[in-house]
Amino acid sequence: MSKTLLIIGFVWPEPTSSAAGSRMLQLIEQFQNQGYSITFVSAAKTSINTYDLLQLGITTQNILLNDSSFDDFISDLKPDVVLFDRFMTEEQYGWRVTEQCPEALRILDTEDFHGLRKARELALKEGVEVSINHLQNDTTKREIASIYRSDLSLMISEAEIDILTQQFKIDQNLLYYLPFLLEPISDDVINQLPTFNNRQHFVTIGNFLHPPNYDAVLYLKRTLWPLIRQQLPKIELHIYGAYESQKVSQLHNEKEGFLIKGFADDVSEVMQNARVCLAPLRFGAGLKGKLIDAMQDGTPCVMSTMAAEGMFGDLQSNGFITDNAEVFAQNAVQLYTDSIVWENQQEEGFNVLNQRFNKTNFEINFSNQIETLKGNIKNHREDNFIGTMLQHHTLQSTKYLSKWIEEKN
Repeated sequence: MSKTLLIIGFVWPEPTSSAAGSRMLQLIEQFQNQGYSITFVSAAKTSINTYDLLQLGITTQNILLNDSSFDDFISDLKPDVVLFDRFMTEEQYGWRVTEQCPEALRILDTEDFHGLRKARELALKEGVEVSINHLQNDTTKREIASIYRSDLSLMISEAEIDILTQQFKIDQNLLYYLPFLLEPISDDVINQLPTFNNRQHFVTIGNFLHPPNYDAVLYLKRTLWPLIRQQLPKIELHIYGAYESQKVSQLHNEKEGFLIKGFADDVSEVMQNARVCLAPLRFGAGLKGKLIDAMQDGTPCVMSTMAAEGMFGDLQSNGFITDNAEVFAQNAVQLYTDSIVWENQQEEGFNVLNQRFNKTNFEINFSNQIETLKGNIKNHREDNFIGTMLQHHTLQSTKYLSKWIEEKN
């Protein structure tokens, strides 16, 4: 008997532009391996970077916001499982899924803890440490409500699970750790990577529409790169990212060796040409795709604690971790000039990939978790009284606001 999965995308997947796009394709592969027939829908517009899901055998369809046509669509589809891509889609469509397909398993893929990212951004602007007051922002309240309304929420970072369970007392049974799901890196692949002497310059990469990435570029421009450049006056920093705006372009300065390169057609080529990757993120959440790319391409990194969060567990990082500007610059210079240190840190990155993100270590347990929940959904929901309460109260307000907007339109 065939099984059906409906994915409601906040955006259409763009694996060449963001880690979120790569993550979505990894989830799709997991469900296809479990035998699911998949339909992907979104109210967002496509772009030139949108991945062609049809080549994976996935049915796609555009849907509308605040429109009852979705009710007819999902009633006809009758999915066994519905995956919400970020809490915003659960807010918009969750009540419709509950009304039309009450037996469907509702899974929220958080991508990262948006409320945590917002808290850190607020604290950074204020120049203070993150407090409980920052954490209890409106985004956090909305996101945690969405977690409660869902049967299971996929978490990409163990650090975020700790915050949700310890700070907000969320039941562990509502959360499931599922990080980046990668092919192990083999010795053959490693041996084909460019060596220390065949690489040059620094690189940083990230979608410029993502506020933490833009902030990191400004921090590099104003603080970190001048310190590094003092010691390595002929070396360049190449900055790559999708959706380059004028405010990004105007940071380009060839005299300073600060070069805005724009969209990277081939991230692996860019990473493998560079000797060191810089990731000085000052706020954010989740796991950083740029660090995964760097480890896969054998490019050691200097990173902030924010960038490294949730990535390495008990293992050594593929470089240096610091939030001190002077130390960051010193680490960058050492990693760039010392081949022995560089090779050791590169090896640590390969170790992290194969031990923490090998997809075969997660596939069976994830499949079992889905099937167990489907077979015990009634009891699971009864144990989640807060979720039931939120379905009753919060979604009534969302539902009628949506219906009012539809009528108004």
